[in-house]
Amino acid sequence: MTLSPQSNSKLGFAVASDELFDLTLYRSIREQADPSWHKLLDQLIPIEEKHFAFWQNFFDLRVERLDFWRRAKLKTMLFLVRLFGHGFIHLLLESIEVHGIRKYLKLWDEYKDTSLGEAVRGILDDEFKHEDAIVSGGAERRISGEKIRNIFLGLNDGLVEILGAVSGFFAVFGDTTKVFIAGLTVAVAGAFSMAAGVFVSSGSEKEVESTQRRKKEFLERKRRDVDDGVKPFRQATIVGVAYLAGSFIPIFPVYLGAKNIWASLVSAGLVLFIISFILAFLSGMNIKRRVMTNLIIGATAVIVTYAIGSLAKTIWGIQV
Repeated sequence: MTLSPQSNSKLGFAVASDELFDLTLYRSIREQADPSWHKLLDQLIPIEEKHFAFWQNFFDLRVERLDFWRRAKLKTMLFLVRLFGHGFIHLLLESIEVHGIRKYLKLWDEYKDTSLGEAVRGILDDEFKHEDAIVSGGAERRISGEKIRNIFLGLNDGLVEILGAVSGFFAVFGDTTKVFIAGLTVAVAGAFSMAAGVFVSSGSEKEVESTQRRKKEFLERKRRDVDDGVKPFRQATIVGVAYLAGSFIPIFPVYLGAKNIWASLVSAGLVLFIISFILAFLSGMNIKRRVMTNLIIGATAVIVTYAIGSLAKTIWGIQV
């Protein structure tokens, strides 16, 4: 089957724009990163330049600037690079790899029997071999991608859970002071619960890894000098603090004197959108699907808890 590049300008614009985004991001990171990152980025930038030029020529179009959404995404990523530093840079590079591979595999499945097939095969060869080797080769530079994931997951869980709790408390109490005290109590208890859960699960993971390592040492008659990897207390602390920070987002408007749930809904909804976007990007997930899923979960939590609070107050005669 023959596919005319000129007949699929929408696809061409999307693919070329994605490559321009990656190229612009790499160049921007290089400008603000310390010299230890220059060698890695100097290897990645020419690859993206080649991909960007290839798709423009293939589809016979010129993409000279990013659209609004890609510019917004670029500014967000660069802000997070400045905020979190080295650990986030490598996590970001890995995330871009995942997104790139998923995108081109999808194109391959759809267009492998067309004239676009060989072009996608060549790009995938670069993604699977060259770029993957470069990014993986820089793994020793990473501080902790897992730490950053834990931060955003903790924020997300704290925000959704306490938003639901505050919604239910408003339905039952209808009093700002009582809602604030109850919400804060649940937030602190939830943070300790999350931290304890992570501590126990991480400790179990560490024990399993240690047992497997000692088994290999025994069979090979050779001691391995390796990093312990999992650090349960540190991971528990990160998740607990992040959870508490996320829980303050719906509580803060109540602290300022909000008389109903709407201020908490607006502030929590905005932050939930941002967190969902970042988590989706870092995890290589479909961004639109992850954002919509998280917003629906948050909205469902509010509706259900508010309904339960209303029932408790009216049907069972709870008075506060």
